Amino acid sequence: MTDLADFTARLTALTDGRASAPRIKDGVMTLALDVGGLSPQQRDGLAAAIREGGLTVPGVTDVRIAMTAERKPTEERKPLRILAVASGKGGVGKSTLSANLAVALHRLGIKVGLVDADIYGPSQAKLMGSEDQKPVARDKKLVPVTGPIGIPMLSMAHLVEPGKALAWRGPMVGNALTQLIDAEWGDAELLVVDMPPGTGDIQLTMVQKHKPAGAVIVSTPQDLALIDATRAVSLFAQAGVPMVGLVENMAGYACPHCGEISDPFGQGGAESAAGDLSMPFLGRIPLAIEIRRQSDAGDPPAAGEGLYADAFRAIAQKVADWLKAAG
Repeated sequence: MTDLADFTARLTALTDGRASAPRIKDGVMTLALDVGGLSPQQRDGLAAAIREGGLTVPGVTDVRIAMTAERKPTEERKPLRILAVASGKGGVGKSTLSANLAVALHRLGIKVGLVDADIYGPSQAKLMGSEDQKPVARDKKLVPVTGPIGIPMLSMAHLVEPGKALAWRGPMVGNALTQLIDAEWGDAELLVVDMPPGTGDIQLTMVQKHKPAGAVIVSTPQDLALIDATRAVSLFAQAGVPMVGLVENMAGYACPHCGEISDPFGQGGAESAAGDLSMPFLGRIPLAIEIRRQSDAGDPPAAGEGLYADAFRAIAQKVADWLKAAG
């Protein structure tokens, strides 16, 4: 076994100073690694060596590495684009989808940031394991916090006391959203914005002022959710925001005892609705207690491997392909 001090010293030598000081929380070691100028083989080999060494530190059960690269002064910076993740109603798992989509896009190599636009009911800080962090201000702009996975993010949960209700009217909510969106996002090229449910003030501010590059609509299979999802599609369509596609969440439940698949919310409704609305169908996410458990623990399934990670990754790949085609 290697203690943390010894590992930190070895880490500096191994990476030639490219790695930040490691942090350990609840058995998870996190650190940032500058991979600028390294080939994919060098990058992957270095990451593997760090993980192997990190797991020798007592109490460490997982090692997560946020890979970064210094931007060359002459390199042209890509414009920051916004991807709105929305639904017509609450309770369809939109925030969980947003968090895991951001993680999956990050793993595909996209420089992504995450904004929790649900001012009244923020949840991304919990989902991304960053509840204990507070952003700072620089030149009158917020500097996002970075959670264990290495994704910069902002949420009202980082700015207000836990459990405190916000009794704000529309203009104040719009101003708060603008502060989150217009933060100092560094080299991020895409903001995944977790929208609140419905078609109110925040949605209008988003489509009119911040001009999303596209929108992902989340729905469960049942008719009531699909009716509300159609309203969300209509709002973005009226504002000229392109539709990236529709995701069917909570689609099918596998019994943990017998493995039989049941469909408490119906089956295939979102795919059918996508066809009726002439928009792409991006895929299904199953109704699974493990997704809920991991998400509540600030450990999004998309950060790992397995069936659920694959489901989020498949949707993220379609979104990435759409963004590339859209320019």
